[in-house]
Amino acid sequence: MEKTFHIVTFGCQMNVNDSDWLARALVSRGWRQAPEEEAWLFVVNTCSVRDKPEQKVYSELGRLDLHRKAKPGLTAAVGGCVAQQIGRGFFERFPFVRLVFGSDGIAGAPDAADQLAEDPSARIALLNFEAEYPERDTLLRAMPKTTVPAALTPAFDADAGEPEAGPAQAFVNIMQGCDNFCAYCIVPYTRGRQKSRQPEAVLEECRTRVEQGAREITLLGQNVNSYGLDPSRGGSRDGVGFAELLRQVAAIPGLLRLRFTTSHPKDIDPAVIRAFGELENLCPSLHLPLQAGSDEVLRRMGRKYDRARYLGIVEALRAARPDIALTTDLIVGFPGETEEDFQATLDMMERVRFESSFSFRYSDRPGVAAVRMTPKISDEVGQDRLLRLQSLQNIITKESLKTLEGQETDVLLEAMSRKQDGGEPFWRGRDGGGRVVNVRVSGGLEGGVPLAGRMLRVRLVEAKNHSLLGDKVGLPW
Repeated sequence: MEKTFHIVTFGCQMNVNDSDWLARALVSRGWRQAPEEEAWLFVVNTCSVRDKPEQKVYSELGRLDLHRKAKPGLTAAVGGCVAQQIGRGFFERFPFVRLVFGSDGIAGAPDAADQLAEDPSARIALLNFEAEYPERDTLLRAMPKTTVPAALTPAFDADAGEPEAGPAQAFVNIMQGCDNFCAYCIVPYTRGRQKSRQPEAVLEECRTRVEQGAREITLLGQNVNSYGLDPSRGGSRDGVGFAELLRQVAAIPGLLRLRFTTSHPKDIDPAVIRAFGELENLCPSLHLPLQAGSDEVLRRMGRKYDRARYLGIVEALRAARPDIALTTDLIVGFPGETEEDFQATLDMMERVRFESSFSFRYSDRPGVAAVRMTPKISDEVGQDRLLRLQSLQNIITKESLKTLEGQETDVLLEAMSRKQDGGEPFWRGRDGGGRVVNVRVSGGLEGGVPLAGRMLRVRLVEAKNHSLLGDKVGLPW
């Protein structure tokens, strides 16, 4: 039997990174990444932060159940947060699922996949949380650059519709888990308590990714601002906090852009804020989840900051980097949210002028504190508030993008754009603020240089609803 696999990824950038690593690991062991119809092992990497992405997992497995009737022997693995949450229950509900692994268990998933191929009766569950971050980056050092596939996440489903990373972009985990236990959030239960990686391990992986062609790196964690401050260690890891880690990564030769996500407002260090004005390759963009604009709702959520604290952070960020692009997460319909509370959220949106936001209706997640909170907000009221919030966001986004018309910026090109008008082709990329820019170019090559992964000077000529159109100014580099 040829060992073939296909991965579908739901959820956040950390899941995208996990899927990328797993694909690299399997390829290094002789597996072949294949289209769905050719794959023997089908891996579903899952998200349970809300009910909707969890239900998508069951729908996907149900579809595979029908598909395997035409392809006997098809085997499935379920990883990520839903796997951690449901565990061995997948074996009972879907008999063709033979491997489940959580966020810590993924380090053992390549060995487990080999076992499945050798033993048709094997069923393996990798669900234990580890006390330390389970390092797995040695694979990257062992693989020659020419054998590292450029794009190893063949399918990615995020509710926000984020484009996949281009060949010159890399995600690097710096930590795992979370200790905040916000009242609505299942992450501490599915990804475990906070565990930070050793600084040198992070730096070594970043250096390796740059050597392999990455020009932009995004550092990932549930709360990167608390990197190194693991309670079990009583202080920063090796004396290196997040601000210092940022500076060390930014100093890697050849790294043109540096980003990070996600940041909890309660933990942001003034040194991190200053870094936006001091580090040339730290992109002027920050995702800073607000969640709600009402102090009372924030208190019930257990967020440990209020409106005044959040607005003070925004003021300091814009003082350090006036052109910084701020994005956020927002929840409507949290238990007990009044219309006055919701209006406070709209007011904060107007004050901060987020360029975009990921917004959702609250949904109960098993085991979290908010499950027991009342009164619950009806679906009708929650949906009405979500639509009103998103309508305001669309207006703010369009107005923010409109102010950029006529400016020049550098765009890191990712791939051919979905937007094509039959004339000159368009390529999609992102500017330093993380905005999507569709650029008119004359052909797929410029001077014999492939465009994917190249930087291009662009004049922004038109703002669309959620993106920008631009014309190239110079040659790619």
